[in-house]
Amino acid sequence: MSIRDEISIVGAFESPRRKEKDLHPFHILHEVVHDALADAGLTMTDVDGLCVTGGDTGEGGMLEDGIELAEYLGITPNYLETTDIGGCSAILQTAHAAAAIAAGLCDTVVVAYAACGRSYPFGPTTAMSWPCGPGSFEMPYGLSNISAYGLYAQHHMQRYGTTAEQLASIAVTVRGNAATNPNALMRDPIEIQDVLASPLISSPFHKLDCCVVTDSGGAVVLTRADRAKDLRRKPVSILGYGEYIGKAHLNQVPDFGISPGLYSGKLAFDRAGLRPADIDVAQLYDAFTITPLLALEDLGFCRKGEAGAFVQDGHIAPKGAIPINTDGGGLSSNHPGKRGIFVLIEALRQLRGEGPGIQVPDCEVALAHGIGGFFSAASTMILANA
Repeated sequence: MSIRDEISIVGAFESPRRKEKDLHPFHILHEVVHDALADAGLTMTDVDGLCVTGGDTGEGGMLEDGIELAEYLGITPNYLETTDIGGCSAILQTAHAAAAIAAGLCDTVVVAYAACGRSYPFGPTTAMSWPCGPGSFEMPYGLSNISAYGLYAQHHMQRYGTTAEQLASIAVTVRGNAATNPNALMRDPIEIQDVLASPLISSPFHKLDCCVVTDSGGAVVLTRADRAKDLRRKPVSILGYGEYIGKAHLNQVPDFGISPGLYSGKLAFDRAGLRPADIDVAQLYDAFTITPLLALEDLGFCRKGEAGAFVQDGHIAPKGAIPINTDGGGLSSNHPGKRGIFVLIEALRQLRGEGPGIQVPDCEVALAHGIGGFFSAASTMILANA
């Protein structure tokens, strides 16, 4: 009833295109979004939510297709829906968008879809390396995850004087947390010099600055709070949550000194009514040592440019100001590819007093923070025992 009474569809547009050659699907997407907004009397600047499906052959996207599509449209939504259930996806997304607006997550949402199912693909390589579309400006030249994150690290070192030793201290601390975790892949203690002596992978990253590669999996279960009272385990509440969509391509990044976590973190703290000082433990995505370093600054645990000294002085250690990655993190415990589920699980374990590596005493409030792409998206969640 709330959605029916409060939400309206205010604009629509169907592309007249039927047969195209050498036209990227994102071009059509931009057209239909622009014209649907014009039909409603709105512009791109009015949009703060986006629902798209763009990862299949003919749609032009890839793993982070929602981020890339947002970038191509020139918008940075704080609500994104990319659920793909086939032909009825746009209907489902419209319902989700209505629910999100009713819940106050966003104000204006565009639900859009475009594909060149007749004329695609252009070639045998991935869509990001095709000779047209957004990926043509950097992906064909060999950009990798490691080199992309390395550029962020090099920027931080040049701009703020961060050192390789300071980055290495993150790997050393996290490895120490993994030492007592029986399931961690890497448990042997290491020192800063061990990190610096490990092979250089992509400057400034040495091998031990990079996450382990494993097989693994994880899951969490959610239900209504009234029903949770009757279940076996003590329930955990979500106090605040935020997400933010940045850029898929490095050539579009406005500032390498910050990540989308700056915005997702602010949303999460504001919605929870808390400050960084209220957090007992933080589980920070750590694909590389630069990832938690930027998160510490963007989330407000230290000032911008001071994270290097912050970690070197022991503030992220188990008895420090803000213990991080208490299970050993992606740098030492496990990282099968997308580690967000494990970040969340470890936050829950800390609240239950069940940390398999290091358990923070009297843990009452935990933060879980994830990153996607090349610092392309972020989600931040603050949790506490109910």
